[in-house]
Amino acid sequence: MRKPLPIAAAALLALAPAAGARGEDFTTFRVMSPPLALALAQAALKACHDRGYQVAVAVVDRFGVPQVMLRDALAGPHTPDTAIAKARTAVSFRAATEELSAATQAGQINSAIRHIPGYVFLGGGVPVEGGGAIVGGVGVSGAPGGPEDDACARAGIEAVEERLLM
Repeated sequence: MRKPLPIAAAALLALAPAAGARGEDFTTFRVMSPPLALALAQAALKACHDRGYQVAVAVVDRFGVPQVMLRDALAGPHTPDTAIAKARTAVSFRAATEELSAATQAGQINSAIRHIPGYVFLGGGVPVEGGGAIVGGVGVSGAPGGPEDDACARAGIEAVEERLLM
């Protein structure tokens, strides 16, 4: 007795287009260069420093891998890890952590994501866009609160905005 399943599977494979025929075997994307990531981090650090805040600033690539981490002399020892986690969170969820903070409070439907290791849902992480795509993220930690961290992160992005449009 013949089994129809192998014949049906062979027929489906024969009818399916080759994956390469659609040109979907590779993806092209943009990432920030180290000098651009450094300039962004320096501008965010300066923005916070000018406001009297001692912070750490991290810039991650589009995959959440750290490219730059700067820490002001008096920023707390927790701030580098927190800044990296905020930047990674902003890239991964494609949203500012200030917005995610409210959406993930206790009692909210998404509150459980706050327990994902390596991610921080407090204000101060902002995705960085260039040419209509996310090219990285910036995270700031150490200002008096999330809104202040967020403002410094956005000031860093604004300082290099012209370079991001290229």
